[in-house]
Amino acid sequence: MEPAGSFPLEASVVTSLIQLRGGSEGHGRAPLSAGPPCSWSTSGEVTSNPGDLAAEPFHRSTMSLHRPLSQLLAACRRKKRRVEVSLETATGFQSRTFCSTSSETEPLEIHKKKVLLWFSHRPREEKQFGGHFRETMDVDPLIWERKAEERAGPLSSPIQTGSSPSVTVEQLFEPTDTWSDGRGLNVLLYGAVGTGKSTLVRKVVRDWCIGKSLNQFKLLVPFSCEDLGSESKVASLRDLVSRKYLHLKQHPLLSGKGNQAKDVLFIFNGMEKMNLDFRIGATELCSDPNVPLLPDVVMVNLLRKYLLPEASILVSTRLSALDCIPQKYVSRYAQISGFSDPGRQRAYFSSRLLQQSGATPQNHSLVELLYLNLQRESQLGAACFLPSYCWLTCATLHLLHFTDTDAPVRTLSGLYTSFLRLNFGGEVLGTGAGTNVPIQERNASLMLYVVRTVGKLAFDGVTNRRRVFSEKELEQWIGGETKTNEELRQLTMFRTDVLDFFLAPIVESDLYLAEEAIGNDKRRYVFAVPAMQDYLAALYVVLGENKSALEKLTSQVSVAIGQASEDVNKVVDVISIFIPRRIFAVFNILKLFPKLYEKISSVNKGSIAKTMASELFRRYNNDVLDQVEQSLLGVHGPQQKQRSEGQPFELYPIFMGGLLHYENRVLLQQLGCSIQSNTVGQITKALGKYLVREINKPQPPEELMDLLVLLYEFQNPRVTAEVLASIRAIKLPNIRMTPLKCFVLGSVLSCTPPSYHLEEMDLSSCLLDLNMLKMLRPSFRHTRRLKLCDNPLLESGACVLLEALPENQSLTHLSLMHTGLGDQAALHVAQRLQQHKGLLELNVAYNNIGDDAALALVDACREHPSLHTVHLYLNPLSDVGKRSLYARGVPKSQGGRLVKVLASVTEGTDVSEDWHPILGVIRKNASSWDRQRVKEQLEVFLRDLHWGRQQQQSFWKRLHFRRVEKDVRKALQQLEKEAPPPPPAPSR
Repeated sequence: MEPAGSFPLEASVVTSLIQLRGGSEGHGRAPLSAGPPCSWSTSGEVTSNPGDLAAEPFHRSTMSLHRPLSQLLAACRRKKRRVEVSLETATGFQSRTFCSTSSETEPLEIHKKKVLLWFSHRPREEKQFGGHFRETMDVDPLIWERKAEERAGPLSSPIQTGSSPSVTVEQLFEPTDTWSDGRGLNVLLYGAVGTGKSTLVRKVVRDWCIGKSLNQFKLLVPFSCEDLGSESKVASLRDLVSRKYLHLKQHPLLSGKGNQAKDVLFIFNGMEKMNLDFRIGATELCSDPNVPLLPDVVMVNLLRKYLLPEASILVSTRLSALDCIPQKYVSRYAQISGFSDPGRQRAYFSSRLLQQSGATPQNHSLVELLYLNLQRESQLGAACFLPSYCWLTCATLHLLHFTDTDAPVRTLSGLYTSFLRLNFGGEVLGTGAGTNVPIQERNASLMLYVVRTVGKLAFDGVTNRRRVFSEKELEQWIGGETKTNEELRQLTMFRTDVLDFFLAPIVESDLYLAEEAIGNDKRRYVFAVPAMQDYLAALYVVLGENKSALEKLTSQVSVAIGQASEDVNKVVDVISIFIPRRIFAVFNILKLFPKLYEKISSVNKGSIAKTMASELFRRYNNDVLDQVEQSLLGVHGPQQKQRSEGQPFELYPIFMGGLLHYENRVLLQQLGCSIQSNTVGQITKALGKYLVREINKPQPPEELMDLLVLLYEFQNPRVTAEVLASIRAIKLPNIRMTPLKCFVLGSVLSCTPPSYHLEEMDLSSCLLDLNMLKMLRPSFRHTRRLKLCDNPLLESGACVLLEALPENQSLTHLSLMHTGLGDQAALHVAQRLQQHKGLLELNVAYNNIGDDAALALVDACREHPSLHTVHLYLNPLSDVGKRSLYARGVPKSQGGRLVKVLASVTEGTDVSEDWHPILGVIRKNASSWDRQRVKEQLEVFLRDLHWGRQQQQSFWKRLHFRRVEKDVRKALQQLEKEAPPPPPAPSR
């Protein structure tokens, strides 16, 4: 019985429908405000004023609706639905009704949108591939369903896949015979570090949000076990869900009534970060989702099917925590095995390198070379079994080949630091429940543990110049000093989960490593990626973990005495008021010990800097960036012989310099590895001195390129400027330049003051193209002599170069020999010569410049205020054109300069004064130039010499002509002698 004056349910519906119909002007009826005021009786019937005739039509229309309305009200009573009415008083009534279905679906839609937004955020490490990320770049790893007896142990090799076919996540939640109806499935997804567990969980959640998979579940609730493990307050399951997802507060699917929970899927990612205890005496049994419990107790009751037994659960974990859930509580075991087939690896590489950077022929060839190296069963192919190393491979190639000047500065050491942060960020070696370990040691950094064990092994290999390790050495360096049960437990977990991430069995097809392992039949191990050994060894050193026992003891004693000296000095200050202070002078000795230790420490840091400099300049054939690329793409063609010095470790000093950079130190701080600021200052101070000492010695181009890479990785403008101040020339001939190397050169030179100028910059035979020239544009303003010979610049490259050179008014010599210039490029050079007032010599030899363009260029040169020599030999010039060039060497204005034109070994009827340098250039480059064209030009020289000799009357001049002819013939014979043999004739 409802009180008087209230609106019963039926009256509310009538009110709403009358408003919708009577208040609609579009149906030809007057609005409610046009009629007389109505009143509601306590029985719910509509009454009107009988004395007002104007209200009669409205009353009849209302009564005509009574019969269908009563039917609708009866249906509402039968279904017992709750109808909420919202009335707002205005000029007319406004009302909306919500049924139960809309109130349930709206939070679910909000949940999908918010979860999709949250799980679409990519890690910052994905910026290695540019500013945006495409979902099509994700490639699903292989998943194998395992039986309970097959679940233990990791995959012994990438080829081990099991007899059953791979499955999808949707297939894992198909009904099984072992679990009775009415209970949800518990699926345990496990795998080693780096196999893609977290990435797969992120993709599963994202696909459910967009309706792509797992559509049988209305609600998917993802949890991070790392987050749950940090919770110390009790909370019920519903409160726990609403705490993470406010829009799901008190949702009926989680109420536990009926079988509504069958439409719910819980996902717990990273179970190894929680301490689950399934003992009855340790964990309370509870089936009420409203009772507050600890998060681990809630999770245990869900897995026991004691709490919301109809709900399904997906748990991901590492191998060490595989047995934390009893077998009887797991309906399916699924092992994620990464990319154990080359097809998925190729799909991953193509999606990352082609979709992001464009499907150009150059990018396709890059992917093909990478795929060929993987097919040869190389060590890289074994490492790329883990998707994490596929990511590192793609990121490294992206850094080497797709460097963008507009993107943030990226370094190789920063790339490896980001890689470790992506895989071990926030990871700790937690202790077991109930251990008596101090609080400050319970959450020891996993990365620091890696440095102290695997980094120690890597440092020993670098010191002894070895990349192959035996099982005995692994026992010695990794966990050889463990004593307590807790240390043994941590070691076991580390060996199970992490060790295989860094070390892998040697692949016999790798010739160099296999030769190093000869003589021992036991199993041998190498680092999954060679550069990882250099990185971990460098990190081991800069963290100060390579101290001897005496140094560590000295450090501890120094700190203790330093603290004690402060207390003693305070006592001495008080007593000295009554007793002469000189009696206590002996206590001042305590102050000397910390200073002595600081002195010893600075000497140790100086030795680190000396090691960096000595390791950097070891005279290896390839620069360090080429070594990194060859480790990924392999060596194609004739392979180099094994060097007697052992394996190269030139990345080791470069990583040491890069780890001192501030951004890398910030990332390492997040990993629990702190590099002290005084350590950085001491190493930096000593490093500049040793680098200047080494650079003053003659260095080959490869070692000079390594120095530039070290300065770039160091990212210290002050030290870079100090080192470059002692460099007067940068000669990098025959260095295969890449976008990254060009960016390195430009970045390093940008640290110098505006007054700094190089005497010479030689970039001959560096395979420079148009894009590289644009990246090198800031570098050209720092040199007086610029050599760009033997580069395919062509006309477009010449235009870019001519636009950049006016910024350098100190340029005196420019060499563009054999750069593919044509007549149009020569005319562009002639037009822009006046912009370079200080230019003295121009070399455009061995290009496709004809007579007309050459004459125009010489005309521009003789009008130049300072240019005195132009090289035009080895160009297709006629005899008439050569004579015209020599004739135009004299300027139009009387008393002007003479412009020397070098078009042949002769100048008219005389031998050129520069015939010997011209022949020297031809001999030096004959092996790399077009032999047929060089041969034709030498024969032209012989004809010019023969014609000039016939014009001479003097015996001595004729003798000089014959001497030059003899040298030209020797060069021609040497060219024919070095020519490759003709291919054999096909046999019949």
